[in-house]
Amino acid sequence: MKFLGYKVLSGKENMAFDEWLLDDSIQNLSEPVLRFYGWSEPTLSFGKNQDIPPMTKFPYVQRITGGRALLHDNELTYCFVCHQDFLDNGGCVISSYKEISEALVLGFANLGVELGFPEYKRVSVQRGYCMNLSTGADLSYQGKKFIGSAQARKRGYILQHGSILLDYDKGLLENIFGEKLEDVISLKEINPALCDTKILCEALKAGFEKKFGPFLD
Repeated sequence: MKFLGYKVLSGKENMAFDEWLLDDSIQNLSEPVLRFYGWSEPTLSFGKNQDIPPMTKFPYVQRITGGRALLHDNELTYCFVCHQDFLDNGGCVISSYKEISEALVLGFANLGVELGFPEYKRVSVQRGYCMNLSTGADLSYQGKKFIGSAQARKRGYILQHGSILLDYDKGLLENIFGEKLEDVISLKEINPALCDTKILCEALKAGFEKKFGPFLD
């Protein structure tokens, strides 16, 4: 596996980099790769199947993955790309989601934070805030959604990326998405001392190594 570290980029740069990683992995039959990133300014991202409103208050991008819209601001985002055969159950979407997410569970366990998988609830993904929707692929803390993830697949390769919520402005999000925030929690609410990018990246990298093996130097 390869680890690309952490970098802050614009929304368009982040999404272009994720898409490039997937295509590069396909073209070069690359080993799995993990990266972490931040956002240089608050940015809305829309799932690939969503219609984008004609006007938004914030810069916006459209993901190559599905799901509901997100406002990326106070968060750490992860991206993991691998061939489906790298996973035990890579051919199954939900199983592969969980297998990759288990690395996040192990990473947060290193920090004393116990995460679990919420109950899946089937709802429309055409509108609303992504963190208000719980699927079998997401991770929760004490019943509240904490990490939302999404997947894209292409020629046998999987790209899974997700938002790890460090903090949020409840009023702002309710105003943007037109719905009440329910059962959502941030790392600041769990343990504000952990809201440090270096600490998080080191712990989560260790979680991926424990799940999948060491990264190449």
